[in-house]
Amino acid sequence: MSYRHTEELHAAFRKKRAAIRRRLREYRAVPVSGYFYELVYCLMTPQSSAVNAAKAQQRFEEADLLHREIDPEPFLFTREYYIRFHRTKARHITEMKRNYALIEAVTIGPMTAEEKREWFVRNVKGLSYKEATHFLRNIGRNDGLAILDRHILKNLRRYGVIRSIPATLTKKRYLSIERKFRRFAEEAGITVDELDLLFWSAEAGEILK
Repeated sequence: MSYRHTEELHAAFRKKRAAIRRRLREYRAVPVSGYFYELVYCLMTPQSSAVNAAKAQQRFEEADLLHREIDPEPFLFTREYYIRFHRTKARHITEMKRNYALIEAVTIGPMTAEEKREWFVRNVKGLSYKEATHFLRNIGRNDGLAILDRHILKNLRRYGVIRSIPATLTKKRYLSIERKFRRFAEEAGITVDELDLLFWSAEAGEILK
């Protein structure tokens, strides 16, 4: 495969390497007690601002959503940090909370990252391959699986990893692009997780979660 702009890529990574690796260490340091709220965050992010989702996550933590009977919907429908499709996402959060003991057992259990992702996609409403991978990455358990959101896909096209951005991501297409991304990362000598944060920071101006 003939990649493009690789010198530019390495130059950008050298500038942000320390900050990126620090953030990845923070993900790995998330305690099991915090996994619930990281999953809540990933249920909120589809087609919503990552910044707003982080604000809502903080509010849920302050309210102790995991241990209290709280309706999530008012937390999502607020002018301060509105979360799109708040009713649907509130239902997903409520159902996830109801089944969380099993979800946590799978998360910390012996399955591979690929097996866990498949289980999440099948059993947690609101999680696609992207969101399931995002959750695993945010707790340091994705083992190099890739988050293929629009920012990542845009950069993969820029660097010649893919020719075009697909209109939709079926399972087959997702896994195919992920394999190409992992090969690119290996040849570049930069991990998938590092590239993910590098691409995100290029688009957002900061290293977001």
